[in-house]
Amino acid sequence: MTIHLEPGSTVMFTGDSITDCQHLEIEQPLGWGYPLRVAGEWGFRHPERPVTWLNTGIAGNKVMDLETRWQRDVLDARPDVVSVLVGINDVGWHTYAPDGYVIPVDDYTAGYDRLLTPLAEAGTQLVLIEPFLLPLSDDQRKQREDLDPKIQAVRELARKFGAHLLAADGLFAQLAATTGPEYWAADGVHPTPAGHAALADAWLRLVD
Repeated sequence: MTIHLEPGSTVMFTGDSITDCQHLEIEQPLGWGYPLRVAGEWGFRHPERPVTWLNTGIAGNKVMDLETRWQRDVLDARPDVVSVLVGINDVGWHTYAPDGYVIPVDDYTAGYDRLLTPLAEAGTQLVLIEPFLLPLSDDQRKQREDLDPKIQAVRELARKFGAHLLAADGLFAQLAATTGPEYWAADGVHPTPAGHAALADAWLRLVD
């Protein structure tokens, strides 16, 4: 089953820097990444079904950061579809932030569950994008130990809430197998233009 976008629907993308893509800093409210690519391609394919596209991603956000602004930035907009990509900042936070600490998978899952519950109760259609990592160093390879359980948590939340799952970690691993990881994410985390195009293409396969 795919999500059917009716004319006049509102679709919101939210999460961290991968979604943000400087949408608050440049003269483009969707940023320059996959949300813009999705909106552009949809508009090209379906001029008879205009959709309002919103981006409330903020760089550096973790699940706990989304919780503090969820009502204002997401629920108050009453979107018909919400697409969430969050998790890579919940991994290894203690290694790069002076006040950072290890975020257990149970805390990540519980916080994510609290984000989704009011949306599900309102009948909002959900897209959950797995956090992903294409390790380029030993340190990043070690982060997989923390990331993999959180990816599994997103999969379980998708089942619980009947959300559409975009299996981004597997997608990028498959793509990187033939080209190398840097082609899709130069730092292993943030997609290149080709990586954003891959995300947008996968996202559009979830809607009609």
